[in-house]
Amino acid sequence: MNYDNIILQSKSRVKEEAETSVYFSYDEFATEYLKKKDKRLAEVIDRIGRIEREVDGDLFASIVHHIIGQQISTKAQATIWQRLQEGLGSVNADTILTSGIDRLQSFGMTYRKAAYITDFALKVKNGAFDLQGLWDKSDDAVIAELSGLKGVGVWTAEMILLFCMQRPNVFSYGDLAILRGMRMVYHHRKIDRNTFEKYRRRLSPYCSVASLYFWAVAGGAIPEMKDYAPKRSAKKSERAGKAASHSKSRQIL
Repeated sequence: MNYDNIILQSKSRVKEEAETSVYFSYDEFATEYLKKKDKRLAEVIDRIGRIEREVDGDLFASIVHHIIGQQISTKAQATIWQRLQEGLGSVNADTILTSGIDRLQSFGMTYRKAAYITDFALKVKNGAFDLQGLWDKSDDAVIAELSGLKGVGVWTAEMILLFCMQRPNVFSYGDLAILRGMRMVYHHRKIDRNTFEKYRRRLSPYCSVASLYFWAVAGGAIPEMKDYAPKRSAKKSERAGKAASHSKSRQIL
């Protein structure tokens, strides 16, 4: 099965199931493929077992959720998100625009984030941003479209690709926890871009599934595994690992 076929099947399946999906969807074929390609990752997969990582069921709400979560703790994001959902009832372009920036701020987000979310809602409402059209675009095209929005960068776009659109081959060099997990699995002191791309080629077309396992390792799923980063960068790396461990995921052993 080639990557183009995987992408076409993923787009069709995910678009139909997105509203009812609870966890990131992958099958045994994906993990068996990764295990054949990478001996060390195979050991991690066998040790951890299946990972069930919660996904966002609505694309508009997912973008809002990710804007809220930038540069704050997972706990703070969850608190603000719960307030927003309870306050609006439904998170969509109409309820966001009806609320206005001041009310959005009252849920705990900054003025800037409230303004970004309002701008996004306005673009969706007036047709300047084709939200549903994203489902038919390539990964790179989706990243380009999303990162053109105020408050959405490449990393945020990649997380939306993975945790809402459930694309199978997302691998984020900008994610500190993924880099930490890779250092722990492969015993590297540093993962530079060239090294990262080498692993991307090896793990394609199932980089999204590999990412789940790197996040799990970074969060302490295998206690005896350590980070090989130099001590100076270890604290930053440890914070990334803690963030990974507090994410909404669980392993099925």
